Amino acid sequence: MNNFPVLSINLFLELDNTDFYSNNIVSHCTKFHNSITIPHKHDSYLIVLFTEGSGIHEIDFTTHEIKKGTVFLLNPGQTHHWELSDDIEGYIFVHTNSFYELYFSKNRMSQYPFFFSRQNSPCINIKLDNFDYIETLFRSINNEYDAIQIMSYQKIINLIDILYIDLYRLYIQPISDEKIKTNDIYLLKIKELEHLIETNYLDIKSPLAYSKLMNISTKHLNRIVKSLLNKTTQDLINERVILEAKRMLINPENSVSKISFYLGYDDDSYFSRFFKKNCSETPREFSNRYK
Repeated sequence: MNNFPVLSINLFLELDNTDFYSNNIVSHCTKFHNSITIPHKHDSYLIVLFTEGSGIHEIDFTTHEIKKGTVFLLNPGQTHHWELSDDIEGYIFVHTNSFYELYFSKNRMSQYPFFFSRQNSPCINIKLDNFDYIETLFRSINNEYDAIQIMSYQKIINLIDILYIDLYRLYIQPISDEKIKTNDIYLLKIKELEHLIETNYLDIKSPLAYSKLMNISTKHLNRIVKSLLNKTTQDLINERVILEAKRMLINPENSVSKISFYLGYDDDSYFSRFFKKNCSETPREFSNRYK
């Protein structure tokens, strides 16, 4: 099935080396994003800080407001596009998973909540008393990238690690040790469920089937999902199907009939009703908004 663009980090790299790219927003948009007017994916992690201006940033078809101090942290493969004001300023950097994890053999990108689950928000609004510090880290990363000095990439990776730790602290709310212990167990189950859904959503759409794959009861699986996400297992399955449907619908070459069949629905009418129930509009109405 035809889908929309996946931008490789290699598109941004002027050097052949690194799996890492950094720039200020104005230069980045002038060189790359002004020619991209539809939602697209990146094959790497994408992190942005907006320091001035306004606009909207749509990530996996959820709209977020852009303002001074907004940080966005996108996983590889997430759909996004933005509309920016003329006075926009900020910083952006992109890196592969291996760029980070090769330097920190015991660290994983998934240890940070904004990368752990796509159910977690990809957006942090930095308060005024923390803004200067966070902006300094972004600026230091970008300056080091531009300078290309001795051990620049060692310094960059350490600055990124510090940034992620501080953003993690700003992202979460203090909770009790007991709650942390319970959440750690449940979070692992959520991660396992998300992986299974990602791998099987085209063929498996039943909570019972996923609970069997995880060797737990459907009731307990629903309890875990409800306690952490305030959703049901069926909600997570449906959301993944709907997300893929939306990704395909914005490509005019994909008909509703083809999309329905690809997603495992033999009846186009049933798929259209399913889509409208979850999105409050028909597949054609959604597609027309992006033409």
